[in-house]
Amino acid sequence: MGRHVTLLQSLHLTPIKLAEILLWVTPAIWSSNYIIARSAVDVVPPNTLAFGRWLVALMLMLPLVWRERSNLVTHAPREWKQLLTFGALGTWICGSFPYIAGYTTSATNIALIYSAAPVGITLIGSYLLREKLTVRQRLGMLFAIAGLLFIISKGRLELLLGIRFVAGDLWVVAATVAWVGFSLLQQWWKTSLTPVQRLFGSTMAGLVILLPFTVYEATASDAWLTPHALLLIFIAGLVPGLMAYLAYTFMLSQLGATRTALVLYLGPIYAAVAAWMVLGEAPQWFHAVGAALVLPSIYLSSRRGRLQQDKQDD
Repeated sequence: MGRHVTLLQSLHLTPIKLAEILLWVTPAIWSSNYIIARSAVDVVPPNTLAFGRWLVALMLMLPLVWRERSNLVTHAPREWKQLLTFGALGTWICGSFPYIAGYTTSATNIALIYSAAPVGITLIGSYLLREKLTVRQRLGMLFAIAGLLFIISKGRLELLLGIRFVAGDLWVVAATVAWVGFSLLQQWWKTSLTPVQRLFGSTMAGLVILLPFTVYEATASDAWLTPHALLLIFIAGLVPGLMAYLAYTFMLSQLGATRTALVLYLGPIYAAVAAWMVLGEAPQWFHAVGAALVLPSIYLSSRRGRLQQDKQDD
């Protein structure tokens, strides 16, 4: 931990400021998962992809937890119910359901539905975690929601009344609900583990849950054992797996659930750009208008919290 503090000091960054920078960076990392969900269709089965993703992430985490493994060995058995819950919510449901959704819905739609999570996190978190909402945060949330509705309606609000969900969208809705629970419980349940150790333990638990589904898919077909499939699994484990989750849990510890949830508002914008570059799903004019509403809302909501923190530090 000391080395990390020294590195931050050399860069003139406090943990809070680093977390605020990650608010803007993490959605770009996370949006790769929506692209992977679409790219993996007919390449690798969804539960197999999720299992491989988290197995890769687990192996990449080993060097990070090895030095303080005694703390993990001591406290993980005491917190096994928490780790199992996080594994079910984060590793299994949020891991495989978006990949299942990718068979019938677009990468942009996945990101759009996920962006509803901050509303649930904010409303429930303000009550459960007693995280008071400032006027700026409320205004920021309203601007963000307006921007997302504009994107969803493609600039024609009357289309909102005619929106119909496909099967893939419902899988994402389930994953979104799970993500709300995952985010709030990360704050609600106290732990003696570091964020990396907690993620390591919950990943192990999630892999146990995913194993029977993966075995079933593997026995049904072995066509996924291709270089393309293995590359997708590795990228999923490194980028939206290890990097995104570590950043998210770090932000939760520094900023709280309400402010950290802001990253999901940026998801549709980042995903639309990524889908255009990788999948050829070209963004439209309404994406730009929606972004013009969402981006300032992130600044508006996060700036207030930073000023308050600076005053506390003083």
